[in-house]
Amino acid sequence: MYVSPHSLKFFDTAPSQVPNFPEFVTVFMIDDVQVTYFDSNIKVNLPKQNWMKEAKDLQDWEKETGALLAAQQTFITDIEVLKPRFNQTEGLHVYQRMCGCEWDDETGEVKSYYQFGYDGEDFINLDQKQESWVAPKQKAVVTKHSWENDTDFMSGTKTYLVEICPEWLKKYLEYGKSSLIRTESPSVSLLQKSSSSPISCHATGFYPNRAELLWRKDGEEIHEGVEKGQILPNNDGTFQMSVDLQLPSEEEMQGYECVFQLSGVKDDFTTRLEKTKISTNEGWKPPTESSNQMVIIGVAVAVVIAIVCALVAFILFKRRNAKRPPSPVENKEVEQQMLPEQK
Repeated sequence: MYVSPHSLKFFDTAPSQVPNFPEFVTVFMIDDVQVTYFDSNIKVNLPKQNWMKEAKDLQDWEKETGALLAAQQTFITDIEVLKPRFNQTEGLHVYQRMCGCEWDDETGEVKSYYQFGYDGEDFINLDQKQESWVAPKQKAVVTKHSWENDTDFMSGTKTYLVEICPEWLKKYLEYGKSSLIRTESPSVSLLQKSSSSPISCHATGFYPNRAELLWRKDGEEIHEGVEKGQILPNNDGTFQMSVDLQLPSEEEMQGYECVFQLSGVKDDFTTRLEKTKISTNEGWKPPTESSNQMVIIGVAVAVVIAIVCALVAFILFKRRNAKRPPSPVENKEVEQQMLPEQK
């Protein structure tokens, strides 16, 4: 049985000088399902799932909205700190954060991540095992030293990643179990554009997107001659994916099978490769990311972060106000800008 860990993720984005785009956007996701949305235009933290509306009372929503308004100002300030550090005065720029955790409900293992990015490239990432920050760019070294020297900040970040994040994830999975922990089996087909084209095993209509599709020969998974596609969304909320197999000749079909594995489902969906099972269509093309671009945008419109910059990354702000990852503070009453000026 294929088991993929459950996940909780925060995506925060601050674009600069992007026309018709909010100055700040936050998206909260459980198992890649959007559950809340906030931006600087609407100024309200909105639940995007019915079960999420019932998970918190009005006071909680108001408190989170207040915290996000404070975070908005921190993001806007931080990007203005970064511009001169990178010798920039104008133009389109994007500052991002992604943080969260994964929980394997089979083994109990928890993995966490905390990442920041600027203009689509890594800026600084947390190495949780070493309890230190990794600065891929020299421009981030001053930030690395500042954060590592703030013991309260480092301790708060560790507490969030190790304790709070997994607790939230389990809690929200319980609240949303009717939709988040449901499974829908796929329809699996063998398709081929022409006799000389790769054979595509196409699975569609499955849920959740924590799934695996592979080719086996004589019971062993194979990688040579195999090209795996991405998991893509369908209009109805389910997913699809394909994996192609290039055979040396038609005589080599014996012993091959396509296997679909869905997280949480014990039995595999196995389709033996036989010539009579292959549907041939000269006009058919396997689904691609580009051919499904409008579908993807429709499903992930709230995560418009990806439109501006594919890399997801993050900033920090006070845990005491927001039940969110902490930010370094110099004055306990007033949160200072998160990124220190470069000396």
